[in-house]
Amino acid sequence: MKTGLFAGGMVLACMAAAQVQAQRVLFRADPATDSMQVDYGPNRQFYQHVFLGYAPVVGRPAGPGADLRYFTSAEPFAGIRYKFRLSKAVSTGFDFRYARLVYALEQNSRKQLPTATLHRKESLVFSQLQLEPFIRLGFGRRGNVVGRYLDVSGWGGWAMATSHHTLDQPGFGGSARTVTIERGLSYVRRWSYGVGSRLGAGRYALVGRYRLSDTFTTSASPAYAELPRWLFGLEMGLF
Repeated sequence: MKTGLFAGGMVLACMAAAQVQAQRVLFRADPATDSMQVDYGPNRQFYQHVFLGYAPVVGRPAGPGADLRYFTSAEPFAGIRYKFRLSKAVSTGFDFRYARLVYALEQNSRKQLPTATLHRKESLVFSQLQLEPFIRLGFGRRGNVVGRYLDVSGWGGWAMATSHHTLDQPGFGGSARTVTIERGLSYVRRWSYGVGSRLGAGRYALVGRYRLSDTFTTSASPAYAELPRWLFGLEMGLF
């Protein structure tokens, strides 16, 4: 009987030791996981996500000779957003994105940009890298979700490529069509900057941006009218 009690005690002791060891392992593993869960999330200390969108050009040029084909004139964009919560309702952060701004030029008798020559299609294209810091005001009841918000921002960008595209149909020399692309345009500015705003709910947001900088350099033809400064569109977060 003593042998049986001894064996039973040994089994209980082994079980208790195993349980203690398991608790130690769990204790070591949980803090990092819990800390990560508390600090990272849509409405926590830090969050990041990818986004994309499309923002048509809105408004009219500042003068004649630069009429646009609207909706085709637009800025598709994609990037990554970093957000840091400051308080329950206020966050800050910044976007880093690629934006391809296209001004599709209307072909009519008034055209002066960049020449008066008419084509089947014609456009000025700016391939840009942009940085946009923002302040976010969240409102409404929400848990660990993006929720409803208003962003106010300022942005700046560099055009890593500028180009002038033309399409003629029929083309030159008996061809069906001729496509020309002129790169490195000397009459447009490489650096741009402006202000912006977003009104969002969850993954979707209405976006507005206003360009404060001018399109053309001081050496450009005085016949070039300043192009529209407003962009309004839709953004979708991928999360």
